[in-house]
Amino acid sequence: MSKCTMPDDTIRPRKLGDFIGQNDLRGNLEVFIKAAQNAGTAMDHTLFYGNPGLGKTTLARIISSELGVNMVSTSGPVMERSGDLAAILTNLERGDILFIDEIHRMPATVEEVLYPAMEDFQIDLVIGSGPGARTVKLDLEPFTLVGATTRIGLLTSPLRDRFGCIFRIDFYSPEELAAIVKRASTIIDVKVSDEGALTIGKRSRGTPRIANRLLRRVKDFASVHGDGNIDRELAEMALDRLDVDPYGLDHMDRRILTLMIEHFGGGPVGVKTLAAACAEEVRTIEDIYEPFLIQCGFLKRTPRGRVATPKAYKHLRMRLEDGDDQLTLI
Repeated sequence: MSKCTMPDDTIRPRKLGDFIGQNDLRGNLEVFIKAAQNAGTAMDHTLFYGNPGLGKTTLARIISSELGVNMVSTSGPVMERSGDLAAILTNLERGDILFIDEIHRMPATVEEVLYPAMEDFQIDLVIGSGPGARTVKLDLEPFTLVGATTRIGLLTSPLRDRFGCIFRIDFYSPEELAAIVKRASTIIDVKVSDEGALTIGKRSRGTPRIANRLLRRVKDFASVHGDGNIDRELAEMALDRLDVDPYGLDHMDRRILTLMIEHFGGGPVGVKTLAAACAEEVRTIEDIYEPFLIQCGFLKRTPRGRVATPKAYKHLRMRLEDGDDQLTLI
């Protein structure tokens, strides 16, 4: 558990007006924040879901900043006992934000403590043990639970239904990522041309976290191999050196597609078999690599397994000869 702190040099936006992309989500969130401010009450419990690095934690911090309240951060796997959550809840002040990352990984016994806390701002404490044990209800200060998850399907229905606001965070367009890169460049003090920012944006897998990471690495190349400024040519050179291709695919993305084509004839192949062939965890394949490959049209899911698309063959410059099992490089 930690109190939210935001260093001066952070590139995370602190206000909703500085948040780039997710226009519908941002507009609705602005309404709910202002409504809570006008009513003088805690904002309704909010759930963000989407792939890693899309801004779930950032949005939770923005809610805290806009409402002018503290945010207490924790994560689902950390809370092993119901007493851990009870201790956090009883220390919250009126209107505070409780942010739980990876909320779908919270144990069931801990999750049950949240039900009365979210609905009635009360928790049930068991005092004593054995025949003399008794249950006492303890009142809590009104608070806002902000949950974040990469796998909303793993949330139980009773917990999911207690969130008043549920937002899906989508991948970002290259133009939105270019704007994020331009904003971040002013904070880390590096000049980036519009073409350079767009080049980084196109190779960032639709994810702001990756865009900001690549910007820092390209900045390193600019300081060593250039004059410190980032234009399109330098960005392309640096990203090529980092093994990030024009679609944003890295070494593991291409390895997954190549193994599917070379070892399994392009599929269909089960995700467990694919993970074993790649020496990677199934969850990593499903959560990190597969969503972007599907979005780009390189991979598709079928009832029988994963299948590489013709676009993947073309991108990897591979072709399966008709009536033959031999792959040919184009």
